[in-house]
Amino acid sequence: MTSLRQFFAMLCTATFCLTATAAFAQSGKPAEPTPPKAATAEPAAKDPAGQKKIDEIAEATRSLTGPAGNPECVWLGRRVVNLLWRDDLDTAFRHLDLYDRFGCPGAHIQATFRCLVRQGNIDPKAQETLNGRVHACWLNPGLEPIAADASPAPVTTSGGTAKP
Repeated sequence: MTSLRQFFAMLCTATFCLTATAAFAQSGKPAEPTPPKAATAEPAAKDPAGQKKIDEIAEATRSLTGPAGNPECVWLGRRVVNLLWRDDLDTAFRHLDLYDRFGCPGAHIQATFRCLVRQGNIDPKAQETLNGRVHACWLNPGLEPIAADASPAPVTTSGGTAKP
């Protein structure tokens, strides 16, 4: 019985020594933490669209008075108008709830959407985008509609005569 106890004692000691040695070998000198990268203009150079959004929000904050110029109101409001234009009403109403919760003026949404509708459909071949038009209407909801040409340009035939 004594030899059996000695055997288990030696087995436990050997096991403890082996596991302790393995654990000690893995816990070498801790690596020094790397300092965080300083914020530079590099991310803006990689993401010009993100910088453009920031500039547009800053422009709206400077040009609008009252809560409609608050950055959160500009961001949420422009999204609401954009979603309304694209007929995504469920998402637009959820954003509108947030817009109201921030204390943003609901009348500005209405005026901006009215301006957007008055501008007419966006020509897919034109350089103008929906976001650009929403931004212009957000800054100036009284923007006059884009006037279409009253008469098309005459087309000349190979004979040199113009057809209307």
